[in-house]
Amino acid sequence: MTVSSIVIPVKDVAAATAFYRTVFGAEPHTDTPYYVGFNLDGLEIGLNPNGHATGMVGATAYHATDDVEAAVATLVDAGATVVSPATAVGGATVVAIVADADGNHVGLIQS
Repeated sequence: MTVSSIVIPVKDVAAATAFYRTVFGAEPHTDTPYYVGFNLDGLEIGLNPNGHATGMVGATAYHATDDVEAAVATLVDAGATVVSPATAVGGATVVAIVADADGNHVGLIQS
């Protein structure tokens, strides 16, 4: 699996968008009330205003996979716990978050 995106939970999406425009020196390619996305040299950086409500505690790297549910099962077998189960988030995109034994989050994404 390769890291394809990093998602940052935010409480004030407008303020966070303004901040990250400055940090990245770039305009978002997607700017909606539920997701703001920047593409930095092929890496997707997203702002998620619903992230805290779904259990995100900080920036989460999402690893691309062909089958999120199978990847979750494999990681649970390796000792992970499910933070956010496989969820369709639009189009053909499915995401999930698991935590390692120390509580660090690992995201999974299938497009």
